[in-house]
Amino acid sequence: MLYSKYRSKELSWLYFNARVLQEASRKEVPLIERIKFLGIYSNNLDEFFRVRVALLKRLVQLGKDTEFDGTSPRKTLREINRLVKEQGVEFGRIYEQIIRELEAHNVYMLDEKSLNDKQGEYVRRIFEQKVRPKLMPVIISKRRNLPDLKDNAIYLGVILRNHMTGKTIYSLLELPVDALGRFFIVPSDERSTCILLLDDVIRFELKDIFYMFDFDEIGAYTFKLTRDAELDIDDDIAESYVSAIAQSLEKRKDAPPVRFVYDKEMPDDLLEILLRKLHFTKDDTIIQGGRYHNFKDFMDFPKIGGPHMLYEPLPPLRHAHYPNGKSIFPVLSKRDILLHFPYHSFLHFIDFLREASIDPLVRELKITIYRVAKHSNVMDALINAARNGKKVTAVLELQARFDELPNIKWANKLQDAGVKVIYGVKGLKVHSKLCLVERKEGNRLVRYACVGTGNFNEDSAKVFSDHLLMTAHEGIAKEVASVFDFFDRNYRISRYSHLLVSPFYLRKKLTELINREIKIAKEGGYARLWIKLNNLTDYKVIRKLYGASRAGVDVRLNVRGMFSMLPGFDKNSEPVPCIGLIDRLLEHSRFYIVGTGEREKVYIASADLMTRNLDRRVEVACPVYDESLKNQLKEMFLLQWEDTRAARILDNDLNNHLKKPTNGELPFRSQIEFYNYLDRINQSVLEEETEEEIRDIR
Repeated sequence: MLYSKYRSKELSWLYFNARVLQEASRKEVPLIERIKFLGIYSNNLDEFFRVRVALLKRLVQLGKDTEFDGTSPRKTLREINRLVKEQGVEFGRIYEQIIRELEAHNVYMLDEKSLNDKQGEYVRRIFEQKVRPKLMPVIISKRRNLPDLKDNAIYLGVILRNHMTGKTIYSLLELPVDALGRFFIVPSDERSTCILLLDDVIRFELKDIFYMFDFDEIGAYTFKLTRDAELDIDDDIAESYVSAIAQSLEKRKDAPPVRFVYDKEMPDDLLEILLRKLHFTKDDTIIQGGRYHNFKDFMDFPKIGGPHMLYEPLPPLRHAHYPNGKSIFPVLSKRDILLHFPYHSFLHFIDFLREASIDPLVRELKITIYRVAKHSNVMDALINAARNGKKVTAVLELQARFDELPNIKWANKLQDAGVKVIYGVKGLKVHSKLCLVERKEGNRLVRYACVGTGNFNEDSAKVFSDHLLMTAHEGIAKEVASVFDFFDRNYRISRYSHLLVSPFYLRKKLTELINREIKIAKEGGYARLWIKLNNLTDYKVIRKLYGASRAGVDVRLNVRGMFSMLPGFDKNSEPVPCIGLIDRLLEHSRFYIVGTGEREKVYIASADLMTRNLDRRVEVACPVYDESLKNQLKEMFLLQWEDTRAARILDNDLNNHLKKPTNGELPFRSQIEFYNYLDRINQSVLEEETEEEIRDIR
């Protein structure tokens, strides 16, 4: 029996990333989209090393090589290295296959040796005008230390040899990807498209960079390193929180490296000097790779080759109940609105903020900010509201990983505009997605609340699947106001009848709900726990789910990412049915469907079921009371449960087997079906409104 056993969340994450890699290999996925999945895989892996692997290395270095979350850090690191190298081989195979398929569509990835005269002349011109001014070579000296190399930048290790004198010179070049991009389309005939990477533009003109040296052989080999990205912040320091974050970000630049990836063709002497200068040891993750690195840049691969090489567009739907050119507040006073992004347009939320910023009846606007778009209309609306005399409060989380610096900059802009900025809560990360508008209507102060599962970010809302409830429900809105009171005065902890707020009540209430379903099942009734998440790693919750499954509760789990559960936890019981969905949209939403009939509860949540979310973050799960809106979430869950195009079966081995159609049926693609479902709802509402207008005319 495996009742007390769990899977390492780090290893389960690698199996999740393997599902992303699967999408890059599938013939059903359009070719350019497959390239993007390689980029997503690479970007994910970079962040994994910067955070998860870095933490494990710290634990080992501190001598904490004991059981950690059920696993040994040292053993986990060894298994991570094995899996990453195994997946690296598969990554290389998929990339080569994609290159061959591109050629079959007359798209060619060239290198510096395959350019014809016309292309060579074009590349020389590009190099002289755009590339060379950005290149600043560093000569590697035995006496001097290397400069601080950037985390996840791409470098060329250059070696110059003079065989006559026996002298060798080593140098470094950083690829200026941020300034120039990674891809250059070079001239070709009208039937084909030719692409050259920035790496090879530089290799083509390498001699032109080092003309002042005497050499008869020159070569350039790609490498990159990944650094520990965790911030060390002392809660007791006297300086301001912003200053503490800023100093920690500076420290991140020269944080210890946790991974070194290099071109397998790199000469041994160049590799040795780089590893020595960077202080890598045999215990570190040193990965022999191919000619190109930082495949995260392939997420921005040129959109070429015709529409058949990309996903068909899914234009965002206008929510049928969201008014066009009229105020949203009268609508919300009568009904709740549940927006499903990116199926619905994120512009609805921007319109909500814009209206609040200029409405003379609006007195106050409050919002939590975790990650926002680079050019954020959300932040612009907050600034505009303050300029229009509204009282605006932004609870801005400075420890949103990798968004710390942009958030500091936004904090300064907001404060300059007169917005009250609260920097989270000491000891807790604010991850809840809340917005509150207070409006004077007659003699009453009416609150309108927005509670979501994803960030208020118009960029990510185009590809992240999330939900946002907009409501004037007095109980919910009052409790959202109480959460904001806690942000302002951390000693004021309210009691909640509607919201489930961590770290105070969410774990306790969720445990009570599960216990209730277990009791119902043991008494012979139908009990239900349907849960959709990004990550499931909290061992106490998993134990409860094991107990629920044993009692006969209908437990179904849809988990995209980390998954520490063993569905076949007991050889005497049926495995808990679990799926993970990887498709064109990133499944980011979290919701819980608990019970049936009169005791049914449906919550949307900012919280995954991880220990950090339940115990160390401010998270909010919000009930959905409107029956039609509850049905929309249940429909999404059931559609994804029936998916035979993108759903993987999550079992003890995490082999990521795809659910297959039966009886010769066509693959069922739940994301497209949910889009069509919402479109049908829109059409139905429009038809009802048309019939009402006709009756009014009569």
